[in-house]
Amino acid sequence: MSERAAISRPWLPYVVPMVLFLAITALEGQRPDWYVAIYVAKVIVVLAALIAFRSVWKEIRFEGKWVLPSAIIGVALFAMWVWVEKKLEYPPLPLGDRTAFNPFEKIGDPGMRSLFFAFRFFGLVLLVPVMEEIFWRSFLLRFITKPEFQTLAVGEFSTNALLIGSALFGLAHPEWLPALIFALAVSLWLRHTKSLFACIVVHLVTNLALGIYILTQHEWAFW
Repeated sequence: MSERAAISRPWLPYVVPMVLFLAITALEGQRPDWYVAIYVAKVIVVLAALIAFRSVWKEIRFEGKWVLPSAIIGVALFAMWVWVEKKLEYPPLPLGDRTAFNPFEKIGDPGMRSLFFAFRFFGLVLLVPVMEEIFWRSFLLRFITKPEFQTLAVGEFSTNALLIGSALFGLAHPEWLPALIFALAVSLWLRHTKSLFACIVVHLVTNLALGIYILTQHEWAFW
């Protein structure tokens, strides 16, 4: 079913996982008492959607030459994100805040807490980078440039697409300013490398560093 749909609606494999992710994330804010169960369900549902629409995975090709430079950029963008949030005052948008869920306060059983961390880090470090780069960098940049986006190569996009796509990425995050800077940097990296894999590495390393920072510094407001 999904493969036939992907042929008739080529945007579907790129969009469905993101829509599911955003919808379930909105539910987390509505029911913070069910946060753990909802987050676990989100990981399972979005992963299932990515697998169902795995036809787009062909755009992710391992390229070893981009691993180290992408990792370095990822660390730099992590540092930028934390610095902007802690040092700069900028006007908030009416998107609400993150749940700031503290597992040490909310989950008493150590085994259940470890299981939650496994799902949380899987979502943060693997699921989100793949899903978001497929949507934001592979699909949206090309789609804004040209509705027949599949006629463009990954990394081929207009300046308008760069600005609009980055602005939308920023608006999708409570921390809109560092998110905007992040999106601009990763999109420009994509233009340089023509590699979705390189962007995923940047995103993965940024999120991994942020997750380690949150866990070691107990800065729960960042997730």
